[in-house]
Amino acid sequence: MRLIFVGAPGVGKGTQARLLQERHGVPHLASGDLLREAIEAGSRQGREIETKMQSGALVPDAWIQALIFQKIEALGSGRSFSLDGFPRTPEQAKALEEMLRRAGQAPVDLVIDFEMEPEAIIRRLSGRRVCPKCRMVFHLTNLKPYQEGVCDRCGTKLTTRSDDQPGTIQKRLAVYERETKPLLDFYEAAGILRHLPGDLSVSAQYDAMIELLTRERLVGAA
Repeated sequence: MRLIFVGAPGVGKGTQARLLQERHGVPHLASGDLLREAIEAGSRQGREIETKMQSGALVPDAWIQALIFQKIEALGSGRSFSLDGFPRTPEQAKALEEMLRRAGQAPVDLVIDFEMEPEAIIRRLSGRRVCPKCRMVFHLTNLKPYQEGVCDRCGTKLTTRSDDQPGTIQKRLAVYERETKPLLDFYEAAGILRHLPGDLSVSAQYDAMIELLTRERLVGAA
């Protein structure tokens, strides 16, 4: 299956993509993780990316496309994947379609839009904690680590992302509303857009996603 997860920051798309990878072997390609890897590399482009992310602005299309396309090509033709955080605009979506076509790869099967009210998103993101080493995501109320402040997987001290500060969150949501929501119209016209609630618990959201993928015949019925 080839999926795109769409939604404002904090709606759960990254968590669900990781669960799909762990339980169904679908590689999770997250633009945010790839951008942070570039930042950690300390290159000039990485420093420019960091400045844009901290301000809540979108990183230039060409930078993200190059990172994502390289990962998709490395998977090989016919491999499943889920994209989280890309595409974010109709222009990026068209570039992805063209890249898959030129590479002789199968098109995207489904686009899942995770919906959530802005006020709930701000509350959720303000409580998010991440592992800087293995990228696991936790939450102070919804997904607590076994040991407070420590990653369950690798034991690293958890941190708050710079772009999860309330002021930056509001800017990120404004950017999403202005520049990313037209993407929904693009995929609605293509007939592959579906919607899921973003305000469910992690387990309930996962169950709803699997039910949807089963109805679409992308995973087998239990």
